Parts: sequence; structure tokens; C-alpha cells
Amino acid sequence: MIMLWLRRNYAITLCRVDGATLDDVREAVNTLEETERTARRVLGGAHPDAAVFEKSLQNARLALRARETWGDA
Repeated sequence: MIMLWLRRNYAITLCRVDGATLDDVREAVNTLEETERTARRVLGGAHPDAAVFEKSLQNARLALRARETWGDA
């Protein structure tokens, strides 16, 4: 469980850190996709933490779309 949260925090940091590149945000999305799948498999889809991982993934995907749309400034 701790490893899931560490991976989530790593991915969120990749998205939010000053100077994050488009590749950083892509890596964050990939990490969160893997982490969310693992969380659902290990915890079950009804577990409250599984919803947190899903929301984090949604937010990272939004950040990626925004970066791809507006460019890597």
C-alpha cells in the first residue's frame, strides 16, 4: 500500500514541479495508469483509496492534454 502512495506522489510531483517537461507529464500519466490498475487489483474497485488513485490519474491526463494543446512552454 505504501508503494502505491509513493508512486502516486512521485507522479503528482512530476506534473507539478516547476520546469516539468511534456515528457515528465507523460511519465506521470503512465505511472498513474499503472498505479491505478494495481490499486484496483489489490484493493478492489470499491475501496476508497482506489477512487483517489483514479482521480489523480484523471487530473494528470487533463494536465497532459493541456500541455499538448498549448505546447510545452
